[in-house]
Amino acid sequence: PPSVPLTGYPPWSRRTRARVPAGCEHTFVSDEATILHADVDSFYASVEQRDDPALRGRPVIVGAGVVLAASYEAKAYGVRTPMGGSQARRLCPQAVVVRPRMDAYSEASKALFEVFNRTTPFVEGLSIDEAFLDVGGLWRISGTPTEIAVRLRADVLESVGLPVTVGVARTKFLAKVASGVAKPDGLLVVPTDGELDFLHPLPVERLWGVGPATAAKLHEGSITTVAQVARLGEATLVRMLGRAAGHHLHALAHNRDPRRVQVGRRRRSMGTQRALGRRPRSAEDLDADLVALVDRLARRLRTAHRVCRTVVLRLRFDDFSRATRSHTLSEATAHTQTILIVARALLATAMPMIRSQGITLIGVTLSNLDDDSAIQLALPFGRPLAHTLDATLDSVRDRFGRAAITPAVLLGRDRGQSVPLLPD
Repeated sequence: PPSVPLTGYPPWSRRTRARVPAGCEHTFVSDEATILHADVDSFYASVEQRDDPALRGRPVIVGAGVVLAASYEAKAYGVRTPMGGSQARRLCPQAVVVRPRMDAYSEASKALFEVFNRTTPFVEGLSIDEAFLDVGGLWRISGTPTEIAVRLRADVLESVGLPVTVGVARTKFLAKVASGVAKPDGLLVVPTDGELDFLHPLPVERLWGVGPATAAKLHEGSITTVAQVARLGEATLVRMLGRAAGHHLHALAHNRDPRRVQVGRRRRSMGTQRALGRRPRSAEDLDADLVALVDRLARRLRTAHRVCRTVVLRLRFDDFSRATRSHTLSEATAHTQTILIVARALLATAMPMIRSQGITLIGVTLSNLDDDSAIQLALPFGRPLAHTLDATLDSVRDRFGRAAITPAVLLGRDRGQSVPLLPD
């Protein structure tokens, strides 16, 4: 048969692992379940297995110092992100460790989103490998949401060569939960008359916003499932978790999520980060890492015709604790050197913590974004020489590649592990 329902799931749901051809009949979807959440399985690792047939079916770890991604074969041994590389290799000594290839992942992401945008004009990207798609108005030309989801999975496999899991539901929240339950390489549809039957048996960790700290507070009260959260009064949750978290989780436990798929929304921030591993890093090493991140990020900013006012530095330490530092400029900019000066100042304030706690990740985020046309020219009018230099460098790199011109501090250094939050 073209699709085989997997056992162990309630009768009101359907989950298929096969790549089902277009035109296959499905009768179990409600017309109101029109939001798809599509998410590539172990994106970085899947790209590596796609490009190297020798890696298929084998445990693959992307990143040596810190695990950036792990194939499902490696996850079966307990390998997770952002686990340290040495711990991952102890858990799975037979794993193949590969260096990240960010250019390959970016190209795969662009191809993935081309398929998404061919499927429906209503696409909201969440990261480089996942998006929400609204297919509610496509019945006459494309079929039911389930048929669209089946074809989407087949199209991604054919065009991009990657397995994608899709959840279909009435709300964005439930569609994302469904895709998480359906992984790997699955399709799960939650009809409207079975929403709470699907949601309530799940562990509380499936609710958006429930991380380790919130889960620990709930577990202290013997609350382990979404159904138990739903049975609590909203006032009780507010007392336990605070006003914002209490209201948020009470709504999600009843599948109340009014957000729609937003198309064309300009991003409020863009960022990139770099895993550093656990070896000691000198101040010079960290400065070079920062230069590489800002250089890449400022170019992305200019390519999108945006400017920023706030620079945020993000750090993760050896004990997995985190810290952020930020500074807001008096005038918006997309100038590389201006952003770098601010980022270096923020890094300098964090150096005492880095020396005492070690560092495993450094990231930069640019926020308070606006269109570059919104910049008010300062006297004297005219384009500053530094901005002209940025534009010239961008043109050279567009024509001859990103490595055609490199800051001198980066000569001989690896620039391949910065991770964009969304494709360039």
